[in-house]
Amino acid sequence: MTTTYAVLSEGLRKRYGEVHALRGLDLAVREGTVCGVLGPNGAGKTTAVRVLTTLVTPDAGSARVAGHDVVRDPAGVRQRIAVTGQYASVDGDLTGAENLRLFAKLLRAPRARADELLERFALAEAAGRPARTYSGGMRRRLDLAASLLVRPRVLFLDEPTTGLDPHSRNGIWDAVRELAVRGTTVLLTTQYLEEADQLADDIVLIDEGRAAHRGTPAELKALIGSRAEVVVADPALLGAAAAVLDQLTGSAPALDAERRAIGAVTTDPTLTLPRLVREIDAAGIHIVDASLRPPTLDEVFLRLTDRKEITA
Repeated sequence: MTTTYAVLSEGLRKRYGEVHALRGLDLAVREGTVCGVLGPNGAGKTTAVRVLTTLVTPDAGSARVAGHDVVRDPAGVRQRIAVTGQYASVDGDLTGAENLRLFAKLLRAPRARADELLERFALAEAAGRPARTYSGGMRRRLDLAASLLVRPRVLFLDEPTTGLDPHSRNGIWDAVRELAVRGTTVLLTTQYLEEADQLADDIVLIDEGRAAHRGTPAELKALIGSRAEVVVADPALLGAAAAVLDQLTGSAPALDAERRAIGAVTTDPTLTLPRLVREIDAAGIHIVDASLRPPTLDEVFLRLTDRKEITA
């Protein structure tokens, strides 16, 4: 089966004076999927999005979005994409309905499409109120609705849920999932790694202007492994438990004498919690607790980038 890519770039380079924002960025985003683009501050994420949305011309390399070259056919790209930034771009003095109908007129979309989106994003009841009276979540939903008036092939979302409460955030997540199901490709930057874990089919970690790591959330987590830990009843058996854990995981265990705990990281996919408990029990060691926990995306990116801060 042939894979079709909605976003494809090879060797993208962009330099601002002495700053190399992109150093040969390669991207391949499959059609109808959500791709999370993450990385440390200054990694090149913003520049990459600006290049892909035709706002910035690359110094070298090539990129195609929805089948159109971003340099040779920027108009073709713009006709097939939508972009939603960090902050709502709606007019606070206009009502929700007036905002969407104005955008629809500018984009030559049917007015009925604006009314349809008000219903879809649960804004119909508030459609007659000025947008300045909307909550943050409602303004973000209105902004996202405006981006969908022309049914984009590719939607670029830049930190779509920044500052939103959990309920509003879940509403945006549901909308993004529905878009992907309907065939829209979503390229998402976010500062919430849980958001990427929840939404992204694939993740690209950009670091120093390159795609340093890529894969599904599960594949990236497997790179650093799960953490196995046991808590023994008798502190005198910490050493014996550590030896068993060392054999099972292949990594040197860390001891916490105060908690009577031993922990180690394992990349062995065959190690399960029942097996861990059986092996410890077979060694004659009584334990009061045991766990085998996969890493969070926060832990993955802290390890892969060797940074103290991870943002979109």
